[in-house]
Parts: sequence; structure tokens; C-alpha cells
Amino acid sequence: MISLRKYLDAPRGGSVAPVKADPRSLLQVAIAAYRSALREMGICSMSACPGLGEDLKQGLSGVEDDLSSGITSEQIETAKQCVGERLQQWGRRAQEHSQARTEEVKEILIAMARTAESVGDRDQRCAKQITDVTARLKKIANLEDLTEIRASIEQSAADLKTSIDRMAAEGSAAIAQLKKELSTYQAKLEAAEEIASRDSLTGLRNRLWVENHIARRIGIDRPFCVVVIDMDGFKQVNDDHGHLAGDELLQQFSTELKSACRSTDVVGRWGGDEFIILLDCDLAEATTRTARMKQWVCGSYTLHGRSGPEKLKVEASLGLAERASNETVKELLARADAAMYADKAASRTGAAHY
Repeated sequence: MISLRKYLDAPRGGSVAPVKADPRSLLQVAIAAYRSALREMGICSMSACPGLGEDLKQGLSGVEDDLSSGITSEQIETAKQCVGERLQQWGRRAQEHSQARTEEVKEILIAMARTAESVGDRDQRCAKQITDVTARLKKIANLEDLTEIRASIEQSAADLKTSIDRMAAEGSAAIAQLKKELSTYQAKLEAAEEIASRDSLTGLRNRLWVENHIARRIGIDRPFCVVVIDMDGFKQVNDDHGHLAGDELLQQFSTELKSACRSTDVVGRWGGDEFIILLDCDLAEATTRTARMKQWVCGSYTLHGRSGPEKLKVEASLGLAERASNETVKELLARADAAMYADKAASRTGAAHY
């Protein structure tokens, strides 16, 4: 990327050595290869760490989109910094995630080993007691006094009962302790899964979780609607005010979007500046609710840009689709996405839309 930037900044006069191929063509090939590498990195991150890979994949996809047209040295420098920051952030989070999971598994194994050890010690003590009782019973056969035989049998029976009762009590205590520790670890794992299901920037559900949730809803054959939301002109916010201001806008927009929805609605970040909502209602009700939602989230936002607080007017395009019978997740999302792009196109022409 540095060499590409130097090329773009270099003069186009006679100081440039002659080349056989068109330099611009070579530049386009290099940019295409770099964009392809970004896509592959995003795909590999999903395989390496599914819980965290989605965020990196979407981030790299945004950088790839920025390099799709009108390449300048400033864009390449911005892409370089953005990719570096995102890879470093993802690397740290993946390492922390891996260490946390490793420690949890280690703690579970140690708890099970301690329980097995305590059960083994208990069994050895009880086995010794039973062996002593057995030896005492064998001696009875050599006794001739009936009173002494009875006393020995009663004592042996009492010792045997005590040993069995202790074995049962210690076994119950060991099992109870193991259940308690496993319950603690289960809570930790559930907390880790909850974190993995959230978008790291906005706190909303991430794309993978939402897709799985839609699949489950389709499985129980319950009617619902999907709303896809895309912020208009978000790329310009990043270009004019910086990526930190863009992240702040995404966070504010997510908060407003969550406030505009019911507690039973599922609100997620689809990726980049796109969001998705699942509504438990039919198309007619969803249409009314979505219209109110658009009025709520669109409007003035205050961001901290490079030169201080900045007020921006934010608009968004929405696409709504009700799940049809026998429709797959992919087909449903494609319809909602198409409706969103139709709404975006209508807003550009000034036509009545949505």
C-alpha cells in the first residue's frame, strides 16, 4: 500500500522510467488484488473465530468498498491506517477470547479432577472399613460363645451401616460441589456466548446471531417481518469527519433505533452502516411501526469531529418484508434488501416513497 501511495504521489513527467504496461492498469490490478486480500482476510477471520470474525469482516468490507472507485493517495493512506487498526484490535480481542475460553475449560477440568480425587479417597476409606468388617465377620466363625457372636455381628453391622452412610453422604457432597462449580462455569460460558453474539461497537446483536434467530423463527413457522435499514451518505461522514466520528454516529443511531423499538423486537447491526430489525407482527402493523421508526431515528445528530462538535442531518432508507410461506432466510433477506434499495432510489429522485 505504501508503494501504491508513492506511485500516486509521483510526477507523471519524464522522470518516470518508461514501462511496457500501462501503469494505471497495473495500479488497478494491484488495488483489485488488495481488495481481494481484504475479502479473504474477512472470510478467514470468520473461520478462525466465529464469535469475533463478523465485526472484522464487515470492517474490512467497508475499507474494500472505499477502494472501489476514485482511488487517491489519501484514500490509500486512510485504508492502510484503518486496516492496521482493525487487525490489531481484532488480534487483541481474539487473544483475550481464546485465553478466556482456555481458562474456563482448564477450571472445569481441575474441578472434575478434584471431584474424582475426593471420590477416590472416599472409596479407599470405605473399602478399608468394609475390609475390617469382613475380617471381623470371618472371626465369628471361630467363636463358640453365642453372646460374643451376637455382639460381634451387631458391632459389624453397625460399622458397615456407618461406612455406607458416610460413603453416601460424602458422595452426595462431592456431587453437590461439582454441580455448584459446573453451574458457575456454565454461567461464565453463557456470559461469553452473550458477548460473542453482540456487535462490539454498538452492543446490538451481530449478523450471525440474527441469521440464526431468523432460522429458528422460520422453524416454528411464526409470522414476522424483517426491516433492513441503511444510513444514507455514511461514507461521506467518515471522509469529512473521520472514522471515530463515524463510529460515534453508529453508536448514537443504534441507541435511537433501540429506543424506537419494543422490548420484544430483535435489533441487530447487519454490518457497516446497515441494521436489521425483526418485528413480531403482520405487514400492515409493521408498515405503520416502521414509518414511525424512520421519523424517530432520522434527524439531527451531534458528533465530535476533527474540528470539534458537528451537527449533522441523518437520513436512512428502509426496506420491509413479511416472511412468506416456505421462504428461506436468504430469500426473505433478499426481498427486504431490495425494498431498502428501492426506498433509497426513490429518495434520490424526490419521489414519494415507503
